[in-house]
Amino acid sequence: MFPANLTRGSPVYTSEMGQTEQKIIRKAAAGDRTAFRELVLEHSHAMFRLAWRLTSDESAAEDVVQEAFIKAWRNIGRFRMESSFKSWLHRITVNTAMDYLRKQSRRKQFEIEEPEWDPGLKSAEIPRHDTQIDIRKQTEAAMMDLSEIERSALMLKHFEGHSINEIAQILEITTGACKQAIFRAVKKMRIALRPLVTT
Repeated sequence: MFPANLTRGSPVYTSEMGQTEQKIIRKAAAGDRTAFRELVLEHSHAMFRLAWRLTSDESAAEDVVQEAFIKAWRNIGRFRMESSFKSWLHRITVNTAMDYLRKQSRRKQFEIEEPEWDPGLKSAEIPRHDTQIDIRKQTEAAMMDLSEIERSALMLKHFEGHSINEIAQILEITTGACKQAIFRAVKKMRIALRPLVTT
């Protein structure tokens, strides 16, 4: 159904999609696989980027996007045209990524070997190294230490550029709860990464 390596490269139809997307969605909802493939090509790159930021794992992100598109195909007939299709896809992606992370968390509980890094590890206990790799790893660890809502809200706001109202709709929470989640996430990230910016 979907093109190979759908998470690779840049999206197509970007300039014209805004004018024709509703027609394409209607065709896809009627069972037109070619129309749905156009939607996949248009949105797959952004969905992969979001999934990767939520999972911090390229392979997992690809699996999440594939599963999210399967869910979208099965449920596209329920999509309301007055809503944002991008936000609808992002909601499916976030929910699928969260399901993946929950499964991974339960699986780790039965593992004997220690994980590569402990999400509960305090930043002060992490050795300081002045390399981009170490900074990235510590940032990823700090992100994974956030709650699911905090991490998703932060990603959608500061990396994907969604408005508070859009994020609230995607996460199915109130705008007030959305603002609080972002506030908590930013505060926790600043505390966790403070050793990287202090001398």
